[in-house]
Amino acid sequence: MAATIQGMGAHGGQGHEMGGAMQECIQNCLDCHRNCLEMVQHCLQRGGKHAEATHIRLLLDCAQICATSADFMLRGSDFHGRVCGACAEICRRCAEDCERFGDDEMMQRCAEICRRCAESCRQMASHA
Repeated sequence: MAATIQGMGAHGGQGHEMGGAMQECIQNCLDCHRNCLEMVQHCLQRGGKHAEATHIRLLLDCAQICATSADFMLRGSDFHGRVCGACAEICRRCAEDCERFGDDEMMQRCAEICRRCAESCRQMASHA
């Protein structure tokens, strides 16, 4: 999957007025996907609470749904709104889970990225 979406015409079935918001959402999904995968490595290296199975699974779930959501929007799927809705929920839960590591700056950054993605996906789901 490409790291950025510049130059892609991701308008789906929403018309040109949604193009900018959709492209921003796609980029947020790609950023969140990459960040959550990076956090898996960080958490496994830290060990302890960071490496709990439920936390690692949630990071991987978040990464996967973000990649899937970006894919659906990039190809203009009629189902992108549903996938974005699921993505928003999983990203929100991931952000909350990452926030519990208050002493870890990388985890706080992960929470911010997940929240940004959750909000843009929530908006995409409501416009679909």
